[in-house]
Amino acid sequence: MFVSAIAPFIFLTKYGRKEIGLTRPEKYRWLLIAFISGLTFSFLLHYLGQYFYGNTYENWYNYIGRSYKIPEGINFQDKKVLFIIMAVTGMTFSPVGEELFFRGIVHAGFAKSIGENKASLVDSAAFALTHISHFGLVFISNQWNFLTVPTLIWVSSMFIVSLLFFVCKRYSGSILGAIICHAAFNLGMIYCIFYLM
Repeated sequence: MFVSAIAPFIFLTKYGRKEIGLTRPEKYRWLLIAFISGLTFSFLLHYLGQYFYGNTYENWYNYIGRSYKIPEGINFQDKKVLFIIMAVTGMTFSPVGEELFFRGIVHAGFAKSIGENKASLVDSAAFALTHISHFGLVFISNQWNFLTVPTLIWVSSMFIVSLLFFVCKRYSGSILGAIICHAAFNLGMIYCIFYLM
């Protein structure tokens, strides 16, 4: 994530950075819309997982949450501290790095030749497929498993939320819209894992 975050500042000119959306937002209200949209989508994805899979490994948030290793019987104060640490890192590193890479460099690389809308499909597909590393190919009981239907739901959801990130970038006039939407999504996901499961 660190490399993705600093790459535009090392490899791109000022013009290149502007082309990927590293500019001041044109519509600041879209930053609030981005935050609310990302948060809402994360909660919808939580309820979808709970509805279909409950607290099983097939539920994407449940599987991801187990990697957080939240101690059983943790007291409220310690859980709050752990949540804040996870939320701050989750809202910082991957939203900045992934958005500068996917909605920035990848998107701009395709937009000149195939247009903005088709480029958003390409960067969203790439984003969604890379998130199989979070859920899809899972390690359970000392063996790797591929959960076909849950993975299709998860990857489709990542594709849709990625399109949402693009919409927030477009309407805010800055990649900051995508970063804020992504950060809010991660905040919502981490909150669901800590307090709703």
